[in-house]
Order: sequence, then C-alpha cells, then structure tokens
Amino acid sequence: MASPDENKRESLPFEPRQKKKKNPPKKPNSTPQPQAKTPRNPKSEASLSAIPDAVSKRMIRRMAILCGIPTSLGVVSLLAFYWIVSQKILVIPPYAAVLVSSGFFGLGVLGLSYGLFSASWDEERIGNLLGFDEFKLNFSRTTAAWRSARSQKE
Repeated sequence: MASPDENKRESLPFEPRQKKKKNPPKKPNSTPQPQAKTPRNPKSEASLSAIPDAVSKRMIRRMAILCGIPTSLGVVSLLAFYWIVSQKILVIPPYAAVLVSSGFFGLGVLGLSYGLFSASWDEERIGNLLGFDEFKLNFSRTTAAWRSARSQKE
C-alpha cells in the first residue's frame, strides 16, 4: 500500500503518466451481447488533469512579479530614452535604446518561464522565496513528460 505522500505525488499536475500493462484481448463469445454505455463524467476527468487553484494562484503571482517588473522597465526605458533625447541632455544612438529595452523585454520572457517553473506544484507545500529547488524538480518533471510523450509517439 502506498503512503499518503506517494498518493499525493501521483496526483501532481504535469507528471508523466506511468505506462500500464496492456491486457491481452479477450476472445469473443459466440453470442454477442449489447454493450451498456457507462456515462462519463467530464468534470471528474477534467479535475484530474486540472491545476489546483492554490497552485495556479502561486504560479500567476510569481509570473506577474518576475515578468511584470522587467517588462515595465522596458517600457519605462523607452520613455526615458525619448525624454533624454528630446530634452537634449545626452546624444544617445537609437540602437542603444532598442538594445536596452529589448534586454528588459527578454528578461520579462525569461521571468515568465522561471515564474512558472519555480512555483511549487504541490498544493500543500508553498516552497521558498527564490524557488531554485522547485525549478529543478519541476523542470525535470517536464523533461520526463516530454521524453515519455516522445517515446509513446515512436
């Protein structure tokens, strides 16, 4: 019997599904019997693959901070360069403004990805402030899921 921690670990989102043994096909009976359709509950199936509310809020909060700050700095840097050039305080080449603002926007994209992976995907565990341990764990889970999907495809 699995411990409660192992059961909880099996229900984490984004985990690769374990391969199940296929049962050999059954021999058909001589008299075909009508198959009774069992009603499927799409809500119960969706809840198994859905991200828990606490986890999604944690992800959104981290992504907003780690993406919002650099993106805001990218917009502010464009405005600051415009103001500096229009007031003739400094002569700044246009490519400098593009490089600085593009750098901030690039950091925003990286912050978006890091915010997603650095949040704890366990509903009960919050994780630490920077999320290095969670990043390693979640990134390894994701790469394992990619490998599993690729091997099933082949």
